Amino acid sequence: MGVVNPRIAVVPGSFDPPTLGHLDVIRRAAGLYDQLHVLVVHNPGKEAMLPIAQRLSLLEQSIEELGVEGEVIVASWSMGLLVDYAVDVDAGVLVKGIRSQVDVAYETPMAIVNRHLAHVETVFLLPDPSHALVSSSLVRQVAGLGGDVSPFVPPAVARFLDTGSRDA
Repeated sequence: MGVVNPRIAVVPGSFDPPTLGHLDVIRRAAGLYDQLHVLVVHNPGKEAMLPIAQRLSLLEQSIEELGVEGEVIVASWSMGLLVDYAVDVDAGVLVKGIRSQVDVAYETPMAIVNRHLAHVETVFLLPDPSHALVSSSLVRQVAGLGGDVSPFVPPAVARFLDTGSRDA
């Protein structure tokens, strides 16, 4: 096991699609750590709307457009444990956005196991209240029915979903 650095953090998620809540957590975490890895992870339990390459592109565009400061690296991970990636990049912290008690109940056992497996801590960030009820699945549902998702997603994502062309 490599040495983990508490000044390097990973924000993992499916980001399908990225929301303003995701970008709020990314922006705040980038201000707390020297280096932040935004990691698009494959979740076999979810059917994805967007391919991973598109999510990476939309995250990179959104981070740039919203002026997120700091050293932010956007990457993907689909093989092995999340803590394997963290150890590979020397990250000592996983940052998770928490919207409700349901998220806390889901994330706590994983945080304990990740600390046990790799000495990687998990930090929970609460969302800005304006984003607390927005999820990627809600955005997918609204977009799929032709609704306006622009209040919930970064401009790059809104443009992409509005074009319907899937080639942002």
